[in-house]
Amino acid sequence: MTHDHDLVLRPTAAQTEAALNPPPGRNGGDLVVETLAGLGATTVFGLPGQHALGMFDALRRSDLRYIGLRVENNAGFAADAYGRITGEAAPLLLSTGPGALTSLAALQEAAAASAPVLAISSQVPTAGLGGGRHGYLHELPDQSASFRGVVKSVHTVRTQSQIPSAVAAAWQSALTAPHGPVWVEIPQDVLLAETSIPVVTGGDAFPEELPPRPELTALAAHLLASAARPAIIAGGGVVRADASGKLRQLAERLSAPVVTTFGGKGAFPWTHPLSLQSWLEDRHTTDFLEDADVLLVVGSGLGELSSNYHTFRPRGRVIQIEADPGKLESNHPALGIHADARLALTALLETIEETREDESAPERVRGVLGKVRERIDAQQLTLEQNLLASIRRALPPRAPSFWDMTILAYWAWSAFDPRGANTMHSAQGSGGLGYAFPAALGAAVADPTHPVLAVSGDGGALYSIAELATARQYDLDVTWLIVDDGGYGILREYMTDAFGEATGTELTRPDYVALAESFGVPGLRTSPETLADDLAKSLATPGPSVVVLPAVLRMFAPTHARD
Repeated sequence: MTHDHDLVLRPTAAQTEAALNPPPGRNGGDLVVETLAGLGATTVFGLPGQHALGMFDALRRSDLRYIGLRVENNAGFAADAYGRITGEAAPLLLSTGPGALTSLAALQEAAAASAPVLAISSQVPTAGLGGGRHGYLHELPDQSASFRGVVKSVHTVRTQSQIPSAVAAAWQSALTAPHGPVWVEIPQDVLLAETSIPVVTGGDAFPEELPPRPELTALAAHLLASAARPAIIAGGGVVRADASGKLRQLAERLSAPVVTTFGGKGAFPWTHPLSLQSWLEDRHTTDFLEDADVLLVVGSGLGELSSNYHTFRPRGRVIQIEADPGKLESNHPALGIHADARLALTALLETIEETREDESAPERVRGVLGKVRERIDAQQLTLEQNLLASIRRALPPRAPSFWDMTILAYWAWSAFDPRGANTMHSAQGSGGLGYAFPAALGAAVADPTHPVLAVSGDGGALYSIAELATARQYDLDVTWLIVDDGGYGILREYMTDAFGEATGTELTRPDYVALAESFGVPGLRTSPETLADDLAKSLATPGPSVVVLPAVLRMFAPTHARD
């Protein structure tokens, strides 16, 4: 009897010859880039540093495309967006110590958003591993300890023969649901030493599947099929799993209204009769979801923003499908199903065969959206609503947009129609500044067939202004809209509301148009009245551009503080 584990792939004559006579002049860095290429990588992001030069030297002997940014954190944001757009693990090459640590905020966002980033860092020479204080440049007692609470997995290499397996294991980890960032570190001497190890020619590392348990989907299907008022909350897990089509089929079969979280924007069509859109920071939406007798939560942990700041109190039965076991029932008791969103939705569709007709569901959805509009319109915030409408008119339907932590983005989370899955992205996962522009650059690298929009406030823009040089160097098709209100606008509003006045929020800033032009990037100053036309022209013109909008915006009133 032959068992699968007895099967061994025999090397071909050509592979044997190549293994016996590897080309000269290769080092440990070549093993890194050869393994990446064997796994299917075509592009790497990063920033060189002294300890990492072995990897960067090897790049010139490979076919990998290198995109270098000016700050490691921005390189991490670019890799994050590349991973979101392509669904592939995005390699990020970094140096030791300060270079590695500067990427932490980007890796935290990748973890929060389940973006597959494969960070590969150098380390001090092997003799310095283990906590001994040798006084090497960039030395830390335990560099990997700084990343263990941020990334999915950590892989430390000590010899050249470990490199292919460590990189392949990290690749598999990054792409196994839930997707996320992983960390590989390789000592300087291991990267620099000449190697006699054969050229890495293969590297399949398929992600592990995460199917639902059948007894759980059977119960979930029964509850949903029997529900009188089912509803669905769709989170970022639906987008990452490319499961928006399955979600729509299930919602229509159940006549279940759907609201998407801010990370799940685009998971369900915005104008669908069952779409509650993304108005999660609204009491009318919260009340509607609380009234559902069965609530299906797919790909969301129902965290702070997704639960209207933890004021959501479901009265019916909750079913939660989530790939991250730490998020299962972390905020509400539920029938927890630990699974990939696509596989779980497929199982539910295979079990729930009959369509449940409920002509009242679209009417109830229209009622909720009408109440939301009345509430927003009563606050006379026409400037903010008109700006979003102008951006939507200017942005082509499939063009992706990336939003920084700024007032207009906070509006967009609730009110912007993304017109498609995986097209609108923001840093709302971890909430750090400086995400939009470098992430947009990564998206432009991933898919040059569509222009990309980045939206920042002037405070966030200063985090990533150096990447104008990157945009120009690679001629990336990104239009950067900077809303200039002279400071950290949302913090100014928060502090004024809470304390009567703001502290530390006002900023001296440059002339952004002149600054962009100094990088060789076209810049123009626009107004609310001309924004749609100016933005459309910039997006239609190949290459990078900057559009500056001087405007002081306000947020709509919160509803999480009950009367």
